Amino acid sequence: MLKEAITYRIPKDHCVRLVQITDPHLFADPDGHLLGVNTASSFEAVLNTIEALSYPADILLATGDLSQDFSGESYHNFVKAIEPLNLPCHYLPGNHDDPRIMSLHMQGKQIFGQRRVLAGNWQIIMLDSTVRGRPGGHLSDEEFAIIQSAIAAEPERHALLVMHHNPIKVNCAWLDQHWMDNGDQFLAQMAKLPQVKGMLWGHVHQQLDSLYPGEHHNIALMATPSTCIQFKPQSPYFALDSVQPGYRLLELRPDGSMLTNVYRIPGERFAPDIQASGY
Repeated sequence: MLKEAITYRIPKDHCVRLVQITDPHLFADPDGHLLGVNTASSFEAVLNTIEALSYPADILLATGDLSQDFSGESYHNFVKAIEPLNLPCHYLPGNHDDPRIMSLHMQGKQIFGQRRVLAGNWQIIMLDSTVRGRPGGHLSDEEFAIIQSAIAAEPERHALLVMHHNPIKVNCAWLDQHWMDNGDQFLAQMAKLPQVKGMLWGHVHQQLDSLYPGEHHNIALMATPSTCIQFKPQSPYFALDSVQPGYRLLELRPDGSMLTNVYRIPGERFAPDIQASGY
């Protein structure tokens, strides 16, 4: 049975403006480091950059790997950190999250784990691509059913599908082992649905903007940098990139088109351990 959506009172002839943050890998201890980067500090720097930009956002999306140590305190730290943005936050789990602990501790007036968001002329569908005990992802039959039911319930709205894992390979041999392993099937099925205009994810710690040729139109494919460490693009082996943490802004337009850009924090404040061979 399809659960009720959260609805935002944005007129259908208005744009819906989103901020996406992903993969902060927070610890219970605010001094926790991941491969040379203090993840709490880099997360704060990203949030400060978002706040300084004064983008008139409607919704914040957090697309997984919010925690690095599976602790309740790491989720409390996330909720506290985003409070100054004063935005409703819709989140989903990544492979570094424990969904049970996450749901228990991601609590607040503007914190939502619901799967469907209705805003303007759009429906945002939050998907769970995680597989317990595995870094890679898979979209289950239940998730496919949620998409089909959600679109059948709102056939006149454009749809943005949001997940943690990448449904396409990103030409990083080591990282592509941990993609959504039925991504080809997922894309082929979604390409048949005229409502689906875009797909958005994290996981790969790098920017990607591409198009998938659907049966009705091209579908925007978007990966967003982490708020902490970055993986070097197109690397056959594990390698970190020296570019700074970032986030993505999206403007969903009433006609189904999208305007989106990735932004990074200025300067060279966060320098990862480039010699690291894995994590």
